[in-house]
Amino acid sequence: MKSAVETLGPTRAKLTVEVPFEELKPSLDQAYKAIAQQINVPGFRRGKVPPMVIDRQVGRGAVLEQAINEVVPQKYAEAMQSHDLQPLAQPEVEVTRIDDNEAIEFTAEVDVRPEFTVPDWRGLSAEVEDTEVSDDDVAEQVEALRERFGTLHDVERPAADGDFVTIDLVATQNGAPVEGAEVSGMSYRVGRGGMLDGLDEALVGMSAGDDATFGSQLVGGDLVGEDVEVQVKVTQVQEQELPAFDDEFAQLASEFDTADELTDDVRTRLGNGKRLEQAAAARDAVLEKLLDQVEVPLPEGIVADELTERRSSLEQQLAYAGVTLEKYLEEEGQTQEEFEADLERRVRDSVAAQFVLDKVADELEVGVDQQELSEHMMRRAQQSGQDPQEFANHMFEHNHVPELVAEIRRGKALAQIVESAQVTDASGNPVDLKNLRPDGVLDDPAETTDEATEEPAQV
Repeated sequence: MKSAVETLGPTRAKLTVEVPFEELKPSLDQAYKAIAQQINVPGFRRGKVPPMVIDRQVGRGAVLEQAINEVVPQKYAEAMQSHDLQPLAQPEVEVTRIDDNEAIEFTAEVDVRPEFTVPDWRGLSAEVEDTEVSDDDVAEQVEALRERFGTLHDVERPAADGDFVTIDLVATQNGAPVEGAEVSGMSYRVGRGGMLDGLDEALVGMSAGDDATFGSQLVGGDLVGEDVEVQVKVTQVQEQELPAFDDEFAQLASEFDTADELTDDVRTRLGNGKRLEQAAAARDAVLEKLLDQVEVPLPEGIVADELTERRSSLEQQLAYAGVTLEKYLEEEGQTQEEFEADLERRVRDSVAAQFVLDKVADELEVGVDQQELSEHMMRRAQQSGQDPQEFANHMFEHNHVPELVAEIRRGKALAQIVESAQVTDASGNPVDLKNLRPDGVLDDPAETTDEATEEPAQV
């Protein structure tokens, strides 16, 4: 087999491959056997039809086509490997020459991994926000905990913000009820929002037995985003009474004996959470610093596919939440053009980051063991709300395991980059990421010991 490569661009290559007929013969023999099993020829048993008879009955061209379809993927893979090219997508293949009993030739155009140099990433500097936990943060969490143990009491007064009301609600359009847009006996907290525009304003001041009508737009169903008239009737108004925050409450709501101990625990947990948020911000900041120092040619086909996938994913999420894209952009304060530009920027940064982290992972010879793969699959399954075993089966059956391995390698490469970086908070204090545990707790470096472990099997 002969092959040559032509560079069409930084991320596009064209292979020209010539396959001698001797290398095609095994596939040609297999094609004759397969066709012999499929046809009936008088005087011959099924599967025993000679090649010359098949040529007369079916045609030599059909046999060659079947053999070529089998051999081209094999020779394409061999040619890519011989030229040290890494494909990023399926190739566009064209058979350009068929000389029977001599050779075949085909070309393959494909997006390939770009060539670029990653600068020295060790010792990058980045700054992140402080992790201060304010008294207001603690008070907010304590209040939420008290609300979980609050009790409701009927009141004979108009509803106010924070009250719980029981309502009947129906939406109409042009005087006719909208199918699926009515509820009865629903409990709702005034001021919570997230249901219908105008509902909270209508409920404030209404007493049990009152009804009101207001204009709004549906957030779900076939008429999502359309104007409707909404009639709401209040059948009950309740006020929430919160328990006192004292030692008795601490013993009821937690494992602590005193309110002070519970408050300290809340502050600690908030600090751990903020530390994890800070670590995520540090990873983003360090990676952004690295990407600023390298120019990565991006395959436009890969970028376009990722843009399409992200748009589709967002539209599905919005549809599930009953929100139109126009409404979402209005709430975000973005125009359509600003949204598209921001989405494309984030996609390009994401694709570039993948290439850079792959390079660093290769440089560090990062491997992935079976336990890491299993844990990653478990996390992915939990994030998508799927059964872990079903998720794993799907990944193996559809050959997505290499993608998961690549994700793990990138994560490990980024961890090395971040650990070597000099990250400080806004107050100038160094941020310790090396000793940060997944729960946000910092290990004491003095108590950390290195233990020799057996090298796990790589996948």
